Amino acid sequence: MTRDGFVNGHMAENIAVSFLFSHGFVILSRNYRFKHYEIDIIAAREDCLHFCEVKFRASDSYGHPEEFVTSRQQERIKAAADDYIYNYDWHGKVQFDIISISAGDDGEKDVVFIEDAF
Repeated sequence: MTRDGFVNGHMAENIAVSFLFSHGFVILSRNYRFKHYEIDIIAAREDCLHFCEVKFRASDSYGHPEEFVTSRQQERIKAAADDYIYNYDWHGKVQFDIISISAGDDGEKDVVFIEDAF
């Protein structure tokens, strides 16, 4: 946590990686870049490749973190995913997920894993 008790983007991604790892995923890449697009986490489990967008909010006052993944951002993630799939010659299943992290009332971080989100 940062000095003021909030989590920054890198720390939120670390929470997401720990969550995925504890649920049987293998982390293949973090912050994969294609042109100006980025995928936060690329992970695999069984025969499926998961492209994960991580969203964090310190409060749900303005909505849940996952509500901030715009259609434009989804298209950019898909373009970067196409590049990854091509470069690594992937022929299995593909899924786009959101990992939503918010600060709970008790100071703990609430992690919601939304599989096949878009």
